[in-house]
Order: sequence, then C-alpha cells, then structure tokens
Amino acid sequence: MKQYVIDELRFEDFKKIKTYLDDKFTASILDGIYWIPIEKRVLTDAQSGHLGCHPFFFAMRLEQNSLSCELLVRTRNRIRCECMDYANGDQRNWFIRRVDSIFDTLNIKT
Repeated sequence: MKQYVIDELRFEDFKKIKTYLDDKFTASILDGIYWIPIEKRVLTDAQSGHLGCHPFFFAMRLEQNSLSCELLVRTRNRIRCECMDYANGDQRNWFIRRVDSIFDTLNIKT
C-alpha cells in the first residue's frame, strides 16, 4: 500500500490531532480511521464521471505514535470500481498539503 506516514508523534500531539480529526472529519467504524473528502477539482475524469461513486475519500489511520495516510482514492459507495485508484500526482500533492496544513493549524512540528 502506498502511504504518507508521519511517525514518532508525541502523546500531546496525538491528542491534538485526534480532537481535530474527531471535530472535522467522519470517523470510520474502525477505531482511529478517518475519511478525508477529496476536493472535486483534483478528481480524474473517470472519478468525476462516476456520480454514483461520489464522494471520494482518502483514509487516514491515527495511532498513538503515528499517522498513516493511504494514497488510494476510495469511495464508500462501492467495494470495487474502475474509478478507485492510487492517487495521481495532483491528488497526492493535494492530500499531503492537506495533512501538512492540519499540522500547521495545530502548531505541530514534525
């Protein structure tokens, strides 16, 4: 699995990140998993055209000492579809900037 991982989190930072993610994003039924919606402007043509698969998400897993971000574009409406794929360069860069902005907002230095 392709991932963007931030490790060696301090416990104080873990608590700040967890509070932020709980407030801003949808949590999965699995503990520590969050769904981050992808902006429509970075969707591929195939993803934009699959209205039944909207919205699209990236999944993040927050653990006490790390944040793992899957670089797979997912839909919660289907298990498999041709529009689900690894992030292209624009999507990957958008997501990494999004995660980094959360750390900036929380004043966490990694």
